[in-house]
Amino acid sequence: MTSAEDNMLATLGRIGAGAPEVIELFDYLEDTPMWMKDEAGHYEWANVALLLNFGLKTRAELIGRTDYDFCGEVLANQYRIDDERVLRGERILSRVELVGRFNHTARWCVTSKVPLRDAAGRIVGTAGVTRPLQPREATALAPAAPTPTGSPLSIAIRYISQHYADRITNEDLARVCGLSVRAFERQFQAAYNSSPHDYIRQLRVRMSCSALVFSRKTLAEVASAYGFADQSHFTKEFRKFMTETPRAYRNRFQPPR
Repeated sequence: MTSAEDNMLATLGRIGAGAPEVIELFDYLEDTPMWMKDEAGHYEWANVALLLNFGLKTRAELIGRTDYDFCGEVLANQYRIDDERVLRGERILSRVELVGRFNHTARWCVTSKVPLRDAAGRIVGTAGVTRPLQPREATALAPAAPTPTGSPLSIAIRYISQHYADRITNEDLARVCGLSVRAFERQFQAAYNSSPHDYIRQLRVRMSCSALVFSRKTLAEVASAYGFADQSHFTKEFRKFMTETPRAYRNRFQPPR
């Protein structure tokens, strides 16, 4: 084995679903998505970090689906190409790649994948882990950051992702896109089937999920950090988009004290 990460992935491939106590530990890894897929690329298991990355509430929303259900075609195609290599017996270690997220953005991550084998040694799927690329690694490992191109809406999405906890108006977003307010609103609705206002509301809720699961902040502190007026407003918005209260969500995912 060449690294601690390599050892962990190889062990995961051996134990499969036979050690639930060990697999449960992977749910406590913050911002480190892990998964298992079958030979066709369908997800068979994932930890909480991957659910949060895709903006999902339960594993049932993930199991049996593929990357094409959650990522753009370009990214999903690349993931599938890599999976095919792993299914032929290769091991992909510390690959730097763009990983898609639920808010229509992508970030540079370091990904490793290994084959999953059955008791007879036959390859029956893949297992993987990814983590965000750290600033100190970026110069040595990552391709140069792409220059903003394409639709003006990509600029708006990036701006929202960086400032979602602040007060953002359609005028602000139209200005950074170089569009009139009316043109911006029309294009945004057509592209994302949502008004900018509702997109931001839902993004705040989705982003708060990680703090609920992986931090000990009070609900009031989470509300303040993610742009809600107060805890009551946070609870109301969270229930609207997640169909449960922040406290219930936290109790479902967070390990006991």
